[in-house]
Amino acid sequence: MVFDPEPSLVASAPFSEEERAAVYRAIHTRRDVRDEFLPDELSHEEVMRLLDAAHHAPSVGFMQPWNFLLIRDRGLREAVHAAFERAAEAEEALLPQERRAQYRSLKLQGILKAPLNICITCDRSRQGRTGLGRTQQPEADLLSTACAVQNFWLAARAEGIGVGWVSILREQDLRAILDIPADIAIVAYLCVGRVAKAYAQPELEIRQWAKRLPLEELIFSDRWGNRINNSKG
Repeated sequence: MVFDPEPSLVASAPFSEEERAAVYRAIHTRRDVRDEFLPDELSHEEVMRLLDAAHHAPSVGFMQPWNFLLIRDRGLREAVHAAFERAAEAEEALLPQERRAQYRSLKLQGILKAPLNICITCDRSRQGRTGLGRTQQPEADLLSTACAVQNFWLAARAEGIGVGWVSILREQDLRAILDIPADIAIVAYLCVGRVAKAYAQPELEIRQWAKRLPLEELIFSDRWGNRINNSKG
């Protein structure tokens, strides 16, 4: 039997100008939230909308390798916060001496302030040992899970909900605290909650830790290093 996909195809017209503007607004105003969380609990319906957006992310071979571990328990979050403090201390020690005071001044997490933490993981065996599309690029499942994180984040921005990605955590600490099996990859630890205000620009840019790179310096044409002129190929 030969499957005919034609009956499943539907028109794919561009969004209206207003709809396009909303999508790009969500992209350009998304922020990594740290200290701006409000204490209000998110409703079950709100959380499920965000998770549903994440679940509709693209995944190689349609393997959908993600799981979402929701963490509200105060004791668990305190344990994660303590793990963050240990990891941050170790990271600070690796910095040049002249940057350490600035590093200590940065707010790098909202683990206890946000009412909800979410650990997003990747089950690398969900579609078998390789899975469609992973024989040559085995990391595609991890990249697919990162797409789920981005979907979640953009949907949250549209809902007026803040998200902060905490990367200063040792994997072994999170595994022990959250009972995550050794064969499940940890991709993201997120702090999630409602916000009333957010930075107009990325906080690390405002605090002069880093700045956004010029887009034109990141674009090549046909071969690596072959720059285009004025962003036109």
